[in-house]
Amino acid sequence: MSEPRILSNFIGGAPAPVHDRPTLDVTSPRDGSLLARVPMCGRAEVDLAVAAAKRAQPAWAKTPMKERATRLFALRALLLAHLDELADTCAKESGKTVAEGRAEVLKGVEVVEFALSLQNLDHGASMQVSRGVTCELRREPLGVVAGIVPFNFPAMVPMWMFPIAIAVGNAFVMKPSEKVPITLCRVAELFAEAGLPPGIFSLVHGGADVAVALTEHPDVAAIGFVGSTAVARRVYELGTRHDKRVLALGGAKNHLLAVPDADPDITVQGVVDSFTGCAGQRCMAASVLVAVGDADALVARIVERARAIELGGGMGAIIDEASRARIVAAIAEAEADGAKVLLDGRAARPADPALAGGTWLGPTILDQVRPEQAIRHHEVFGPVLAIVRAPTLKDALRLQAESEYGNACSVFTTSGAVAEYVAEHATAGMIGVNIGVPVPREPFSFGGTKASKFGQGDITGESGVELWSNLKKITRKWEAQPDATWMG
Repeated sequence: MSEPRILSNFIGGAPAPVHDRPTLDVTSPRDGSLLARVPMCGRAEVDLAVAAAKRAQPAWAKTPMKERATRLFALRALLLAHLDELADTCAKESGKTVAEGRAEVLKGVEVVEFALSLQNLDHGASMQVSRGVTCELRREPLGVVAGIVPFNFPAMVPMWMFPIAIAVGNAFVMKPSEKVPITLCRVAELFAEAGLPPGIFSLVHGGADVAVALTEHPDVAAIGFVGSTAVARRVYELGTRHDKRVLALGGAKNHLLAVPDADPDITVQGVVDSFTGCAGQRCMAASVLVAVGDADALVARIVERARAIELGGGMGAIIDEASRARIVAAIAEAEADGAKVLLDGRAARPADPALAGGTWLGPTILDQVRPEQAIRHHEVFGPVLAIVRAPTLKDALRLQAESEYGNACSVFTTSGAVAEYVAEHATAGMIGVNIGVPVPREPFSFGGTKASKFGQGDITGESGVELWSNLKKITRKWEAQPDATWMG
């Protein structure tokens, strides 16, 4: 049996093999197979990537937006041509189902499409503001920028960042998660095939050492980060201490509110899809259901639907054994503290014997969770739904407002008045009405509030354009005017 390949960095438009660095095994959560080995790089490799980016960026910034968009058109075509390959790779290394891997790549392609549309949308402005005086806006890139991304979306989260940043004229250095580095290696190859100039997109593998080196590097102007709140806070503090623009998205404890007039079919599907999708390993997953009033019949249907999910086909695996052990411990703590286990996925395994070596955990539902219990407050990041009962909608919203996180909140209702009340009073950045995963599509941006986000703005859409660029304002006057104002 041949040895698995050791992944290369991608610097200067080509693979850059790494020597004399320790490696980590990249293991598939689905079946336990060894997929590759990833080198754990450090500051030296970051310096090489940033230097290549710095050399390439000025010419890229001077390239007309329409020509930059041409490269993104080519990238889009290649991503779609290799969609099945990318979906399969993403599923193998992250534990998702292949269908989820496919949806993830397509969601990333949406951001590429928005970025290439900037040639028509983001055209600046010029206006005569006083007699003989004009003001003009020009958008300018920051220079070299960087992204640090998590394990749960190997394709989509990176594509929240680099298409827009590159479209507006930056060079981008990416640090993939060391748990799921393979998908981005392939994307880097496709970027080169699309005709991107060498150095404009770079990839450096590693762990915390690479993240710190990027965040501290004097030639990196901005950092985008997605991950846990604890690390997001540290990246934000370190980056801003080094005078960088930083947007760091953290964790979540998303609350779904089900009121008595909710449509049962829509609610059951929305709740179950939300907490089991991607095995609950996404910042938009529902982790708390606040059931308002008498909801026993609704809860019973949620349990029934979740019980029918088949591991391996209907739901993916947990990223690694350490994560699974942490989730199982959180379930056990909640149960010992009085929560009622309606559905227990701790012993669940796929029917397919080929998946026996994976890290599996079935959907788990806990009822009668008290508001003060840890399971309601701490991010579990797994397919676990905690159900809290509330007598009124105001009580449900109060529970949501108590959370330190502010990523998402959804309400299931047939009342427009109730929907508007929740939209106005929920303390979250993304609100859903009869939608369990209220992720905005382009050009609307993605981002939460409170401890779910550190920094100003959001990560995609028009906010993403602002993140990776500056506006230069030019005021001109060419001749004296007889009726001069303060501007003259």
